[in-house]
Amino acid sequence: MLRDLLLGFIKIHVLHHASRQPIYGLWMMEELARHGYTISPGTLYPTLHSLERAGYLVSEKRVVEGHRRRYYTITPAGEAALAEARERLAELVAEVLEEQT
Repeated sequence: MLRDLLLGFIKIHVLHHASRQPIYGLWMMEELARHGYTISPGTLYPTLHSLERAGYLVSEKRVVEGHRRRYYTITPAGEAALAEARERLAELVAEVLEEQT
């Protein structure tokens, strides 16, 4: 159950960062690690692919310093999903933190 919850947070992170700039897998893994998430390529890449299949991300292949990378950018549908997630997240955080005080 905890894994499913964290995967939802990871998807929000991915959409957030893809809305700011094109992202690629290794960079995203490092960014998530900076926030305390330990995620394997076997979890991240299927997540990126599922977000792309759902129409929330679009990808393009680029060669950077001799390495082929797939860069992901948010789509209008991804922007809409991220906006809704932000609203729900803000409501949830307010409610959960209110109960602690």
